[in-house]
Amino acid sequence: MKMQASSERLRLAVIGAGLGSAPHFKSLQDLAGIAELAYVYGRDAGRLAAAQVPQGARKTTRLEDILQDDSVKAVLVLTPPNAHLEMVQRAAGAGKHVLVEKPLEIDLNRANALVEACETAGVTLAVMLQHRLREAALGLRALIASGELGQLVSAAAFVRWWRPQSYYDEPGRGTLARDGGGVLITQAIHTLDLLLSFIGMPERVMGIAGTSTVHRMEGEDTAAALLHYSNGAVAVVQATTAAYPGFPERIELNFTQGTATLESGEMRAAFHNGRTATAGASQASGGGADPMAFDHAAHRAVLEDFIRAVQNGAAPAVTGRSALGVQQVIEAIMASSKAGSAVNLHPAAVIPVM
Repeated sequence: MKMQASSERLRLAVIGAGLGSAPHFKSLQDLAGIAELAYVYGRDAGRLAAAQVPQGARKTTRLEDILQDDSVKAVLVLTPPNAHLEMVQRAAGAGKHVLVEKPLEIDLNRANALVEACETAGVTLAVMLQHRLREAALGLRALIASGELGQLVSAAAFVRWWRPQSYYDEPGRGTLARDGGGVLITQAIHTLDLLLSFIGMPERVMGIAGTSTVHRMEGEDTAAALLHYSNGAVAVVQATTAAYPGFPERIELNFTQGTATLESGEMRAAFHNGRTATAGASQASGGGADPMAFDHAAHRAVLEDFIRAVQNGAAPAVTGRSALGVQQVIEAIMASSKAGSAVNLHPAAVIPVM
């Protein structure tokens, strides 16, 4: 497939214009110098008409308008998760590069099929797991890579968020059929993916998940897990949308030569020799009643990286195959909870995240 020169603006389209499209539209406006939004597609004509889209973008209820336009080189798939596979297969089949919202799909089998569709078509696939490109996360990843912190001893990730019942009253939200589950795959996926990008995939998972009396929903609103690593390290995960009024997500990493924490967009590290390091700045995360109460800078970073990857023929920072890892762990947590016993992730089947 012919790549565009890096000096050209990438002409792209957005598929899906629901609640989660706002930070994408803001990011595309910021990136107008390197990207041109040609179309916004929606199945519901009424909702599409009411959507606030960047100036100059054409609204359409015909997906074929996008797929048959050879000037459109890439698409952003922002539909509910259960529609991702179909949309990505059609886009990849038409030769369009793809950035898809998290999660890849509602289960690991469908997520695998989505990734394979893009690999078979030879198109770029990136995933909106934007926490990986936050300044604090990049700073911590560099510290870990330097070896200064030593070997991992233990880790913890906490996502104590709040969603009112009205959030789950929207048809399909928190269901297995549309979303693939509850707090793990919809909210905590970001923090869990970030944790795995730092410390890799575990070899064994023990989990428990359920729905509290706070919510009426099909999926889980509370979950906890213990991740076992081959070197003896352990990681604890706690996730809920029943913690009023909502708190910043937090990651704690303990190494043989120091510790590091990530919270509210800030990284702090303390070394045994007395040295300290910091990165990032405090920011909201959408952990309260308003799920969109966060800055779109990280979305913009992922989009810019995707655009540059397409223009230059490079791999994006968050590849589709790397995003399979967090879904593998989420399915292991749910399977462990159902079985009441640990789930082993066999080395040959483990999907690398980093």
